[in-house]
Amino acid sequence: MAEALMKKLYGMQAYVQSAGVMGDMDIDGFAVTVCQEIDVEISRHQARSFQDLHEVGEHMSSYDLIIALSPASHHKACNLTKLYHIDVEYWPIADPTATSENREAKLESYRSVRDDIKARMIERFGPPSAPQS
Repeated sequence: MAEALMKKLYGMQAYVQSAGVMGDMDIDGFAVTVCQEIDVEISRHQARSFQDLHEVGEHMSSYDLIIALSPASHHKACNLTKLYHIDVEYWPIADPTATSENREAKLESYRSVRDDIKARMIERFGPPSAPQS
């Protein structure tokens, strides 16, 4: 969600790639649904790990900032960037998969995470220059 939201909000103003501790995971249907609600398309997104980025030629030195959304990714990012001048920020985001209630409760949990990420982006990077949904 974060990569697609950033691209929707800021377009080509910044180079954005998302990576996690684990790659090669299916895109979560709840995440797809709540992103579609605000015209953000993620259904074709390929989840990547930090290792996947390295294997396709993305080098840590190419980045100025890494924003980690989980404790595990924060730890991994800090370890990977020890030798580089890269800022690492940790935004503690709730895990929407932790909700084991009905479909509507799960969707509400995902909406909350989506909106939290979007609000943090606007707070960190300023308002988008173009009107958004």
